[in-house]
Amino acid sequence: MNEALPDVPEVRVVGLPQLTSGFDLVARLDLPMHLKVHGPLDPLGGEQLAQLAERINLKGRGGAGFPFHKKLRSVAESAIRRGVRPVVVVNGSEDEPACRKDTVLINRAPHLILDGALLCAEALGARTLVIGVTRESTQRSMEAALAERGLGNSRRAALRAWVQRNPVRMVTGAAASLIRSIDGGPAIPPGRKISASQSGVGGAPTLLSNAETFAQLAVAARIGPERYANTGLYDEPGTVMLTVSGAVARPMVVEVPTGVPLRYVLQLAGAPPVPQGVLTGGYHGKWIDAATVDEAIVSRNSLDAVGGSLGAGAILPIGQETCPLGESLRVAQWLAEESAGQCGPCYLGLPAAARGLEDILNGGGPAALEALKQVAKNVKRRGACSHPDGSAMFLESTLKAFTDDLAAHVLGNGCGRPVEGVLPLFEGGRAPTGVPGGGEPAESGASRQRIHVDWTLCRGHGLCADILPEVFELGADGFPTVAQAQVPRYAEAKALRAVRRCPALALRIEEDTRGQVPARNLPVLSQGRGRRALGR
Repeated sequence: MNEALPDVPEVRVVGLPQLTSGFDLVARLDLPMHLKVHGPLDPLGGEQLAQLAERINLKGRGGAGFPFHKKLRSVAESAIRRGVRPVVVVNGSEDEPACRKDTVLINRAPHLILDGALLCAEALGARTLVIGVTRESTQRSMEAALAERGLGNSRRAALRAWVQRNPVRMVTGAAASLIRSIDGGPAIPPGRKISASQSGVGGAPTLLSNAETFAQLAVAARIGPERYANTGLYDEPGTVMLTVSGAVARPMVVEVPTGVPLRYVLQLAGAPPVPQGVLTGGYHGKWIDAATVDEAIVSRNSLDAVGGSLGAGAILPIGQETCPLGESLRVAQWLAEESAGQCGPCYLGLPAAARGLEDILNGGGPAALEALKQVAKNVKRRGACSHPDGSAMFLESTLKAFTDDLAAHVLGNGCGRPVEGVLPLFEGGRAPTGVPGGGEPAESGASRQRIHVDWTLCRGHGLCADILPEVFELGADGFPTVAQAQVPRYAEAKALRAVRRCPALALRIEEDTRGQVPARNLPVLSQGRGRRALGR
């Protein structure tokens, strides 16, 4: 089984390095070494910076691919119109198990990222710079880089700068989640979609972009748009940072010019000569089949044209010897666990989708396939963030890319191949338990509480399934399908709420005395005590 990727895997470069310049000299470029390798950087005005970003066609490298010059101009116009100083935020929250390119940049070239962010802060007149991270290594590196520049969070400083550390969660990387955490809230989407360029940190216009994006801007500002355009494609100039893992001999982060054949990148990492498929863009990305791999080049437009996605820059081939649907099921289960637990399409729809794919593998036939397609369709464009959309896209791509295997499972007895766990997940391949609401990892796992249904009282109101979908599902008759179940630790508060709100008082929570785990502080309500308390 594939182990989790290290924070800083092997780094390679195709052609001349730009972002990875100096990596052959030292493990981490501190400020003096950074200046020796890259040289000084002159400030640019706001419009100059926007024109530079436009000329090099710089788009966000975190997955969405939004044009940076439009974002920069939008923040500037909003700040001027409102008469407030904007905020600059670097999003270094790289929480996908298959992505490490931003983590590598923060650990090894933090000052290149700061160069781009400080260029923007000075051009916009910002007085606040925040770098969002989720890993201990990236926190240490970026805090050291700020100290090397004499930057800190002093109220008397001309520029306040600090590192915001959040839990490692898929939804933490969403822009709205990072902004919410900077403002003191949990690192989960707020449930309403507001443009950060108009109202971000503290309600101020906020320029938020991915770590690699700021590093690319710093390179272009030093060498100029003409020289920058000498590398890569004319319509997507420059280089791209990719994380290559999955069924490869050497998992790595590689910097490549746009236009390099995808086949060459796979060979560099020791992928199978004829992969069964390649997942492009990460776990919110899309599969392409072996025939399509030969057509694809490393660029956003090329990958889109062949049905793939550049996304977060993750490239994951799988070999012919493993079941692609089984490999995708592991990822689908992890994506379901990563829900923030706030909206039904996500915390209900994604587990249902994972169960649907599991039903297909277990011989559910055409009915299971149609059910999965319907669930995936229903979760899209209905969530509080992009997590359900990206997860549904991954599932739909899986069904489209592996039609032969799908037919073998739906119409026959399966493909007969094992699931080897080649797609990396955290904790040595195990999917971490989700923590809705952004709780700490200690809140994961099972508690010592069990919730019981008293069938003599239950009237099938269904409120328990609405409040506690982790435990209860309703059967065709409208009644819960389980009589008792253990409560996940993160759902303890919701379990208590379900007990209190049950109109028929048919639920109770009891302590599970099996095992030796110390009891937590969830109140243990007997049925009688619950009735008296709730009847007041």
